[in-house]
Amino acid sequence: MSETNTTLIQRALKFTSDIKPHELRVTLSSFLLVFTLMAAYYILRPVRDAMASDWTDAEVSWLWTFTFFFSAIAVSLYGGLITRVRFQRLVPSVYAFFALSFVLFYIGTQTLEDVTLVDKSFYVWVSVFSLFHISVFWSLMADIFSRPQATRLFGFIGAGASVGAIVGPSIPAFLGSNIGTYNLLLIASFLLVLTIPLSSWLQTQQLLQQDNDSAKKNSEQAAFIGGNPFSGFSEFMKSPYLLAIGLFILLYTSISSFVYFELKNLLADYDREARAQIWASMDLVVNTLTILIAAFATGRIAKRFGLSITLASVPVLIGAGLVLLAFAPLVGVVIAVQIIRRAGNYAVTRPAREM
Repeated sequence: MSETNTTLIQRALKFTSDIKPHELRVTLSSFLLVFTLMAAYYILRPVRDAMASDWTDAEVSWLWTFTFFFSAIAVSLYGGLITRVRFQRLVPSVYAFFALSFVLFYIGTQTLEDVTLVDKSFYVWVSVFSLFHISVFWSLMADIFSRPQATRLFGFIGAGASVGAIVGPSIPAFLGSNIGTYNLLLIASFLLVLTIPLSSWLQTQQLLQQDNDSAKKNSEQAAFIGGNPFSGFSEFMKSPYLLAIGLFILLYTSISSFVYFELKNLLADYDREARAQIWASMDLVVNTLTILIAAFATGRIAKRFGLSITLASVPVLIGAGLVLLAFAPLVGVVIAVQIIRRAGNYAVTRPAREM
């Protein structure tokens, strides 16, 4: 990057964040990394959801059960690895592993006559991937930046996730019918491959951050994180506040499951490419609304009506949508309820819950 271009970028970013000159490369690379991760995930997500309409409710329920157990196993394995493997090696290895896995899924769809088992395995695997792609990224960010830096820079870096969440679903939404559903796996895999050198390079910058004089000492002390991989669960069970949040999430997930099954069944008459485009379009609308509502409405609603009404607003809207759905079980109605549910959760309920 030339000095002239760097200066221009610094001036442009000065309007949105307080990025110091020596932080520019690392911050922009972090922005690009989370953008790429989110774009890859939102390319895979509609491919996964489009498959569900080919199966019965019982089959999808079993897949969700398998997802639970595979996720629990994967998280436990990761928790064990992170206590024994240097974090600098673990992050790019995780992304390389998932990139390779989606290439293998693509090969399976092209070489096997009956791809039902491949599709069902892919359905479960994308859900497992969703547990790691962003959580590992923010662990990396916490490892690189000091707390004062995080306060200044994480807002800008997080915007990369928002942009990726819009660009990602745009690809299957507008190009899915031309590209082909399975070919989208290769695009997502390619994006994940790009994250390997990005994450590796970012970790080399940890010791170079000029605002973090103790980075080297902390890095040496935390090269192995240590601890018990199950300690987080025990803390959860001891906290009434966390248990209440868990109950809220359980109820919300139950409603989400009902809406999901209704939509999957109504979309069964569409071909898979069309279903993928519909799911991707919903993701695009939800993510766009989330950004707009969070930026311009959530804070004002909470300030004017208080947290109690703010938290209750989305469940009330969902309840009204379900009543409407009972009288008019149409694709458009279910899509509207799905959009309200997800956008309301991301833009209103979740921020209000964390205030």
